[in-house]
Amino acid sequence: MRYRVEQLAAACDVSVDTIRYYQSRGLLPAPEREGRVAFYGEEHVERIRRIRALQGKGLTLAAVARVIEGDLEPVDVELAAAVAAARGELGEPSGDGDAPLTLEEFASRSGVPASLIEAVQREGIRLGVVVDGETRYTAADVETVRAALKLLEFGLPLPDLLALAADANRAMEDLADRAVELFDRAVREPARDTAGTPEEAAARIVEAFDALLPAVTGLVANHFRRVLLAAAEEKLS
Repeated sequence: MRYRVEQLAAACDVSVDTIRYYQSRGLLPAPEREGRVAFYGEEHVERIRRIRALQGKGLTLAAVARVIEGDLEPVDVELAAAVAAARGELGEPSGDGDAPLTLEEFASRSGVPASLIEAVQREGIRLGVVVDGETRYTAADVETVRAALKLLEFGLPLPDLLALAADANRAMEDLADRAVELFDRAVREPARDTAGTPEEAAARIVEAFDALLPAVTGLVANHFRRVLLAAAEEKLS
């Protein structure tokens, strides 16, 4: 069966603009053309349904593209979905049920000029989540910058705070890379090698991720608090 773009949109319950956007991202094969009319086939229907199913699991279009191109193995799809959900790439609420915020909305909500937010991000300090190439901000980001404002209110110099935050970011990135490598070596690879089916492997990996993420982040936060207080106590002794 052949479809014009409007018919394809109706068959897949998406808008024509969505189909055009998928095409612009290289997610759909080119349609057949007869003169100025483009015709789509069942392969386009199946591809759109697959894209929507993967998006429904929480994957961004960038991750969807990796699945379609074969760069992300099927056993890792559920892990990618778990990571996306944890990062809030589906758009966690920004307060009062609102959608994720643009930079301008974030600046207005937090009371921090957009130029300062951009300066902070240039230092490598992570704010917001990237959704298909666009940065969006959440309630957690609003609370983060409000907490930073309190530091400024007590007289801590902004350049020194930015330098401290940049150093911390570099250290945390290195720690995160090592943690991910350890998870890959000690959890993901053994699960893939020993599980009876890809589904069983995926389930094991996601279960481990869901358990280890809060454990590791809590451990790091608590350890830093103890180290910080110990340093303060030593300074005062």
